[in-house]
Amino acid sequence: MMIEAEKVLVSHKVFTGLADAAAALAVGISGDRITWVEPAGRVGSSVAPVRDGAEVRNLGDAFIMPGFHDAHLHFFHSALYASPLAARFVGTSEADCVRRLAPLAARRPTGSWLLAQGWREAVWDVPRMPSKASLDAVYPNQPVALYSGDAHTLWLNSRALAELGLTRAAQPPAGGEYERDADGKLTGIVREAAAMELMPRITAAFSDAELLDAYRSFQAHLNAHGVTAVCDTALTATPGLDFVRDDLFEQLLNDGELTLRTHLFPTLLPDTQRLKQLQERLRGPLLQARGYKQFFDGVSSQHTAWVREPYANARFADDCGRPTVEPAALDAMVRAAVVAGDGVRIHAIGDEAIHQALDIYERALAEAKAGADAALRAAAKAKGEADAEIRDVPPAVALEHLENFQPDDIARMAQLGVIASVQPRHITLDPGGPERDLGAERVRFMWPFRSLLDAGASLAFGTDSPVTDIDPLAVIYAAVMRKDAQTREPEGGWLPHERITVAEALRAATQGSAAAAGRQHELGSLRPGMFADITVLEADPLTIDPEDIPAIPIAAVYVAGEQVR
Repeated sequence: MMIEAEKVLVSHKVFTGLADAAAALAVGISGDRITWVEPAGRVGSSVAPVRDGAEVRNLGDAFIMPGFHDAHLHFFHSALYASPLAARFVGTSEADCVRRLAPLAARRPTGSWLLAQGWREAVWDVPRMPSKASLDAVYPNQPVALYSGDAHTLWLNSRALAELGLTRAAQPPAGGEYERDADGKLTGIVREAAAMELMPRITAAFSDAELLDAYRSFQAHLNAHGVTAVCDTALTATPGLDFVRDDLFEQLLNDGELTLRTHLFPTLLPDTQRLKQLQERLRGPLLQARGYKQFFDGVSSQHTAWVREPYANARFADDCGRPTVEPAALDAMVRAAVVAGDGVRIHAIGDEAIHQALDIYERALAEAKAGADAALRAAAKAKGEADAEIRDVPPAVALEHLENFQPDDIARMAQLGVIASVQPRHITLDPGGPERDLGAERVRFMWPFRSLLDAGASLAFGTDSPVTDIDPLAVIYAAVMRKDAQTREPEGGWLPHERITVAEALRAATQGSAAAAGRQHELGSLRPGMFADITVLEADPLTIDPEDIPAIPIAAVYVAGEQVR
């Protein structure tokens, strides 16, 4: 006998994620789970029973779908830069960025850090790297740190360098760089692991109370955009500095304020104690630690992504970027994690990083399967049974960003079961940049969403916030139209043959993201037994003009069966 529903949502447009079209259905909810999904006309019947006093909402033609799940963001930085504590802007030039700091300086205490994020020299009027001199001229006595839009480079003034103890003799950590001028003096530009190592010291200026307020506000911002779940992924390769603030999330949970299903992915290290302690402590359905994240390279725009052949606009001989973690070291860490059954996310942007990361996953998954098979056979033998059925249920493993491929690696993603965790809005962040950095031949294999799906690979959509905004409808638009949701450029779409359908994009932003979190069995689709995480849109993205998708209003949002927006 079916369970009576305490709450029912009815619409002519229900997208369960299990078909390409919406249908007239009713979704029954009891507690935090979906109990049944039936044709709308059966509500109240023995097939779809409703409890006395149940809330039945007839939403007409509103579009009911699984809640959007951001598969890759950085919550700490997103919340911080969206708060009054810091600022966020791209700017039109180096001087313009300095001018835009003025409102922040006016509201922050005298002498405190000025922190902003978003600058991208490639799109400035004069596309060249900035230096400390322009900041020093306006803020000689106040430390200033501007984090780049791709979150891989810091631009510091002289006071900041002094506060951080960086002198001419300073040496960067492995995988990082302190840029110097022709005379060997620090320019104020700090890259990759060196920048990531400094950020915790800069952000230590903010109190936990201030940060908790920022977390509350950013969570509400996500809910308002239809987001019901996120994967908070580490933003540094440096031990102990991953910015995955489990303490702040746990405070929200304990106070009954957590309205976002949250999955934590701290940094992958040889020492696994941090994840194990998180998993032991965070056992509830709203807040869990699902695995690890590690960087394998940087970004193409700074020539720190690891590519097989030199960059098209090489700055020196053999300019191919480099791994941020030695392949052998990453191999050992990944194998240990996968064999232990933990999820792993690897940042791999350049084609060589992707290729070698797939090699690492291939070895790790094979070892995990062999170990699981042996354990099953041993258990069967101990019971005096014939060999047990061997089932391959590997942990969730994903590659993050995946900008340009060696062609054969597209099919390998599917063959190995490695999830492509991608951020469609990255496609239009740097117009002309891929052609400039990689050349026309390699550009053909950049962000190949259609090719990945056709090969049988799984896509998981995210935003990489604060690198791009968290709006999931803008993400859907970018994947479907291959254009920017704000500028609507480029005309005709960038590499339009790699477009995917709206239904495919919605699944990537729900089911795919749930799979990347290792929770596809309970999140990402509307069917009995799944958590009742539901987003309601005022229009059907499957049938309207795709150009109108970014403007669809959010009508309602439910997390664990409770309306949060």
